Amino acid sequence: MKEAYGRMSEKTDIKSLDYTQVQALIESLGEKPFRARQLYQWMHGKLAGSFDEMTDLPVRLRETLKQTCHYTSHTLVERLISGIDGTEKYLFGLQDGNVIESVLMRYHHGNSVCISSQVGCRMGCRFCASTLGGLTRGLSASEMLDQIYQIQKISGERVSNVVVMGTGEPLDNYENLLQFLRLLTDEHGLHISQRNVTVSTCGIVEAMRRLADEHLQITLALSLHASSQEKRKELMPIAYRYALGEVLDACRYYFAQTGRRITFEYSLVGGVNDTREDAHALANLIGDLNCHVNLIPVNPIRERSYVQSDRAVIEAFKNLLEKYRINVTIRREMGRDINGACGQLRKSYMDEKEKKG
Repeated sequence: MKEAYGRMSEKTDIKSLDYTQVQALIESLGEKPFRARQLYQWMHGKLAGSFDEMTDLPVRLRETLKQTCHYTSHTLVERLISGIDGTEKYLFGLQDGNVIESVLMRYHHGNSVCISSQVGCRMGCRFCASTLGGLTRGLSASEMLDQIYQIQKISGERVSNVVVMGTGEPLDNYENLLQFLRLLTDEHGLHISQRNVTVSTCGIVEAMRRLADEHLQITLALSLHASSQEKRKELMPIAYRYALGEVLDACRYYFAQTGRRITFEYSLVGGVNDTREDAHALANLIGDLNCHVNLIPVNPIRERSYVQSDRAVIEAFKNLLEKYRINVTIRREMGRDINGACGQLRKSYMDEKEKKG
């Protein structure tokens, strides 16, 4: 995998630095300590788009920062707004020419943003558009963060919940993810509560255990999608690397270390993993875990033959799990009319670009 863009640059990726690191940078430049507070506030409070906007910093300091630091600021390529539910999908251009997508979803409890953690994905899940072109590179902490900043600036609305569940496997970009989480929840920045952050994974066991040892209060969501090892292999290549038992043991470890209930994401694919037998097997598999199951009607993509389960089948699956006293919800389908599923907008953009040559 290629390194994140911030690491490829010879300049310091300043928006990926935490408050202590910014203080050290300012000190190294021979500036007064209060300049660090000003600079950090411009980046993570006022959401400045460039050093030029930081009008209370001396011109000489701004020029020095331009020469020595890389400043992440995404370009809006496309914005789609659902006529059904107001969900907004964004396609952002990165400074190396790549594009990523993010989603703004409005709920009664507040605005939630789903962000990407990589350009593309190498996990190969059969039903996901994000993985069709493979992995290009991981995103830096600032590139993850700036998706939220840009959405707040464009929408004019505060984001209260963040889900790292867009394009990419977050735990395949572990160090940058961890720095992003530190910046997102830092009291000097947006200060979003860790309890309002969810990180999704297809099940990289070592990274799950490592994340548990960080003792963060974020929610870990496992993309489960099957009730047996063999069926999981059909849908998710990661299952060839990790047995289902190993993955679930890592979930138990995460709960033991953090006290945070695990979320299981389960995409229902018509005729593949949505039978009564599947529901019984799933209940027996996870019944001893403190968990919540999120049933997701799969979003069909033209490159795959998978179809969405019938509504009656989805309801029956939910009801059966509830008989086992398992907490379960059916995810609201958000932004279906604007290619709301992960990777669809980016894939359409890339296909169109390829056609034009």
